[in-house]
Amino acid sequence: MSASLTARNACIVREIADRESVPVIAGCTRPLVREPVEAGHFHGESGLGSLPIFAPRCGPEPGHAVEFLIETLRDAAPREITLVITGPMTNVAAALQSQPSITASIRQIVVMGGARSEGGNITASAEYNVYADPHAAKVVADSGCPLVMFGLDVTHQVRATPARIAGLRALGTRRALAAAELLQFSTDLPENGPRELGSPLHDPCPVAWLLAPEAFEFRSCYLDIETQSRLTLGHTAVEFRARPERAMHVRWGVRADAARVFDLLAARLA
Repeated sequence: MSASLTARNACIVREIADRESVPVIAGCTRPLVREPVEAGHFHGESGLGSLPIFAPRCGPEPGHAVEFLIETLRDAAPREITLVITGPMTNVAAALQSQPSITASIRQIVVMGGARSEGGNITASAEYNVYADPHAAKVVADSGCPLVMFGLDVTHQVRATPARIAGLRALGTRRALAAAELLQFSTDLPENGPRELGSPLHDPCPVAWLLAPEAFEFRSCYLDIETQSRLTLGHTAVEFRARPERAMHVRWGVRADAARVFDLLAARLA
């Protein structure tokens, strides 16, 4: 999905959420090294499933996301900023490569991406966000910044069952109805399994953790990203066994309280 389409969709969602003060800035148009990988079938032709599309009142702000990241982090106090990444890590990786000193301002990087015990959702072992730009994921993983990873192992535990979607729809607010529509589109996709199980709620999990950390459990680990093998490109090698010569700076999500996450979501959408 193109950067311009993604920026437009972000502006649409921003308007639905009544949060137009939040800046939307388009970023990199392709991965660092590999050719672009599309996953439009997961999001529909528009990128927003079956949600009605309209021209947002406010478009993206001028500039480039990488420059915005660099300037924001450069002006921040030490360990002040938490970054949340819910897609390929290209923009953050490009910023880190351009100005390595900005890591001083990063408190932690919270990522939706990767897979271990659940296997992949785009190949046998790779999750899409990492697979789409494994070289960027490696830059982020090797940056030394504290990482909190929400891979498929934990996001597959938070599912939009028909009852939960109905509960959101019953709230009746514009944002709740939009969220229910998006979740219904995802649940109807054959790739997400039987409808009665519901589709996994991937991207909201990192933000839900920031608001309700008690809803998730983690294990400390080392993390390496496969960037060479055609068979396992984008694989996240998660190692829980400690080594005295290497610091464990990654927390890997292993358990989620789905009911708690949906209670939080409903409260915000209401």
